[in-house]
Amino acid sequence: MSKPLLYRRCSISSGLIQILRIDMLRETEKIFLFPGKSSSRSQWTVVQVRHKSGGGGWRPKQKVYHRVHELDKAIDLNKKPALILQLKSIIQAQKHGSLLLRDLEKHVGFVHKWNLMAAIEKYPSIFYVGGGNKEPPFVMLTEKAKKIAAEEGEATESMEPILVNNLRKLLMMSVDCGVPLEKVEFIQSAMGLPQDFKSTLIPKYPEFFSLKVINGKVNLVLENWDSSLAITAREDRLSREGVPESVGDRKRVRIAKDGNFLGRNAFKISFPPGFRPNASYLEEFEKWQKMEFPSPYLNARRFDAADPKARKRVVAVLHELLSLTMEKRVTCAQLDAFHSEYLLPSRLILCLIKHQGIFYITNKGARGTVFLKDAYAGSNLIEKCPLLLFHDRFVALCGRKEVNLSNEMQSSSVFS
Repeated sequence: MSKPLLYRRCSISSGLIQILRIDMLRETEKIFLFPGKSSSRSQWTVVQVRHKSGGGGWRPKQKVYHRVHELDKAIDLNKKPALILQLKSIIQAQKHGSLLLRDLEKHVGFVHKWNLMAAIEKYPSIFYVGGGNKEPPFVMLTEKAKKIAAEEGEATESMEPILVNNLRKLLMMSVDCGVPLEKVEFIQSAMGLPQDFKSTLIPKYPEFFSLKVINGKVNLVLENWDSSLAITAREDRLSREGVPESVGDRKRVRIAKDGNFLGRNAFKISFPPGFRPNASYLEEFEKWQKMEFPSPYLNARRFDAADPKARKRVVAVLHELLSLTMEKRVTCAQLDAFHSEYLLPSRLILCLIKHQGIFYITNKGARGTVFLKDAYAGSNLIEKCPLLLFHDRFVALCGRKEVNLSNEMQSSSVFS
């Protein structure tokens, strides 16, 4: 008799999956509790796991996909800074550096304009409102805000070599060293690319990039391979922190209860609160942590997708792709867009769920988001690029303290 199958219909672009098909194992069918906006129970989709009982019957049991509240909070903490920075950009784009309030709707629409109006009212240290009598009301940046905003050019200039290298690495990981331009544009905000990167950044570096029409689509293509860039963020961290090597039987590095193993093939693990792995799980996880795997920068076509080493390589590809973004997180739809370029598994969501010590999926906000967990300490990003540091300085005008964890932990604060 063939093994029974269970189907669940979901969509990864909305934080779930398109079609979840899970084979029933010999004694256990593993399914998960996964975030979904349609669920009535704390926004989680309940998917049951059925274990075989001793009497031959089946008893239902739930496996839980654990929330990480600090990373959920990171989404909320970004909402007001995003409003402030959006309004700053709109004002700066005006000819005289001021915007008539009646014209705000033309830029953001009727509904969103009220969110920006609330920000204008709440943060007078950043936004100055003038006009009245016979002059229509307008908004502009305060003198202090203008002074800090002037630093953006320096931050943007220092970002350019970072963006060029990250874009090259993005192309180097793809199977044909090229990605459809529309997909690069889809992820450009997450990577920190300027809106006009197609006409400004790409032509500036013809030795690295070119635009070619392939199968009727414009592709961004890598012109030169650079082996010095084929080093992942994980490998760079290990080289900086150092990897202890075992010497014979005198020193055997064992995996800890938190899942971390100090080895050159290991990933930094942060199990979610409430996740309590047993001894057999840790034993298997130790084998996985020790397993060697091919570099994400080697062509995926060279490997059998069923090979355990190739499956571990997929985790490394996802880790590296997230590392190339400014905030080490992307929406589910953005991650899903690179299936064919990186030969990602068809059931990508299961890979993310299985490795919840490395990745975290949240349904907070308008779209589902995938986090790289080792890039965060609580709700705060550990290492920030120059543009994010500038954003922090500007937003700090409203009373929010800057948080920089690159060297040491500092206490964070939220908006009042």
